[in-house]
Amino acid sequence: KLFFTDYGNAAKVERCDMDGMNRTWIVDSKIEQPTALALDLINKYVYWLDIYLETVEVVDYQGRRRQTITKGRQIRHLCGLAVFENYLYTVNSENFSILRINRYNGTDVQALARLDNAKEIRVYQKRPQAAVRSHACEAEPPGMPGGCSHLCLLSSSYKARTCRCRTGFILGSDGRSCK
Repeated sequence: KLFFTDYGNAAKVERCDMDGMNRTWIVDSKIEQPTALALDLINKYVYWLDIYLETVEVVDYQGRRRQTITKGRQIRHLCGLAVFENYLYTVNSENFSILRINRYNGTDVQALARLDNAKEIRVYQKRPQAAVRSHACEAEPPGMPGGCSHLCLLSSSYKARTCRCRTGFILGSDGRSCK
């Protein structure tokens, strides 16, 4: 799945398949300006910052079990969001400090360091990634993911895929090659 925020005409947090199909709103009420998003892949939670409402909130992948993690004026200056173990990490764009927020107890906020002009944050760990089952976009033959000549996008399950072409090309009648 692909998760994203939008605060155009109607602010929302959404999800869709990697090929853009099955677009679903998971949060569309009591939300104004969601500007950053982080996923807890293990527990299937979506966290976001709303700088207008000055909140950090969370829902599950279906948009249920919504909770406010923390609220207050300091949220207005936050950008970027990452989750790792028990904490959310973000950057204060006013003073470029990296903040750590306990995601179960939002009152536990700690400044960790300062960086010059930071606007985004990512967490990397040494622990190996979980093994991935085979999927429809595996290279077959080598160099052609999912048999697609340009792009292979997973669809509604790991067994389904959609081929797409780079800009300036059109998908052939075989649904795999680009011309």
